[in-house]
Amino acid sequence: MADARPPLVGEAPAGASHEPPAGLPVPVRVLFVCLGNICRSPTAEGVMRALVREQGLERSVELESAGTGAWHVGGPPDARATHAARARGVALEGAARQVRVDDFINFDLLLAMDRENLRELRRLAPGEEERAKVRLLREFDPASAGAGDLDVPDPYYGEGDGFAAVFELVHAACEGLLEQLRDGSLAHQAQ
Repeated sequence: MADARPPLVGEAPAGASHEPPAGLPVPVRVLFVCLGNICRSPTAEGVMRALVREQGLERSVELESAGTGAWHVGGPPDARATHAARARGVALEGAARQVRVDDFINFDLLLAMDRENLRELRRLAPGEEERAKVRLLREFDPASAGAGDLDVPDPYYGEGDGFAAVFELVHAACEGLLEQLRDGSLAHQAQ
């Protein structure tokens, strides 16, 4: 008899569709951005990478993360963020880097974790077309529709439970983002 348990994060469910996202360039390139690229944006990248792998879309969606600041360039993700993600079956990898001007050309979406980073990305964007690629990650969380505050709070100076809360916010938004990539609604918004 088959195991009836739900798939783990990053594990492909039985019958998962491997169709590329509709209406967007393939691969779709997404950059997650926070302040230092050690807590929120690597968490978003790790969560989205697991969700993309679960759906068999690794060739259709490319993911990276970066920070608007340079304080942690070259460093690994924060140990507390790594622990919170690992406890939920998600790996955080890579080294922190700072946003570059060519990111606005090389990525289809630049998703800021909060309004401060949103403003900074829009300031750095070389033109209106590039500025239009900048959004808040939580805009994609259906449960956040109509919410006044779409920030993913920075857990860096807080306690460990802040990292778990960030994981949950990011996970919900990444699920919504993946759904919009798959159903083509994101492509219609971009036109």
